[in-house]
Amino acid sequence: VYNILLQIMDDGVLTDSHGKKIDFKNTVIIMTSNIGTKKIKDFGEGVGFNTKAKQSNKSTFQKKVIQDSLKKTFSPEFLNRVDDVVVFNSLEKEDILKIVDIELQDVMDRIKEEDYKIEISKKLKEFIADKGFDPQYGARPIKRSIQKYVEDPVSEEIIKGSESIDKIKLDYDDKNDKLRVRVTKRKEEEETKEEEV
Repeated sequence: VYNILLQIMDDGVLTDSHGKKIDFKNTVIIMTSNIGTKKIKDFGEGVGFNTKAKQSNKSTFQKKVIQDSLKKTFSPEFLNRVDDVVVFNSLEKEDILKIVDIELQDVMDRIKEEDYKIEISKKLKEFIADKGFDPQYGARPIKRSIQKYVEDPVSEEIIKGSESIDKIKLDYDDKNDKLRVRVTKRKEEEETKEEEV
């Protein structure tokens, strides 16, 4: 792969075994890697207060670790042809909540297309963010958490009483560690159901 990329970066053209050429002029190539991230995670946060100076030092340290790892992994010829290296910081709680909102909006839109109203509490969103985020895997498990704590309970309620359901409210009871599903029927009857989380 490195040799192919070197050819693209040097010549701006990639040639296959049949002599066909692919032009890479006016092309931006974005490469991603997790080189050096294990070393950064092993380093940890350290001891003390989280000040702006400490955050700045942490950012500088991360960039240096990644640059050193890149130098050990790739040849100088390859690295000299790379225009820039961008280091992404780890996701914070606010970022995770934004991702949860984006993913939930997709689910809510699909439910609205089926002519049901849905309401999801802030507590449940925070619960999903806590359950769905793993520093090791990032935000990938969020979709599974949304499926488990939103899609599955809503699907069960729709299957049980699809004709009479008007609105489904989902909430999380942190005192009892339960998911609350409140169904408002079209006849203004209301049912509350609790599920173990």
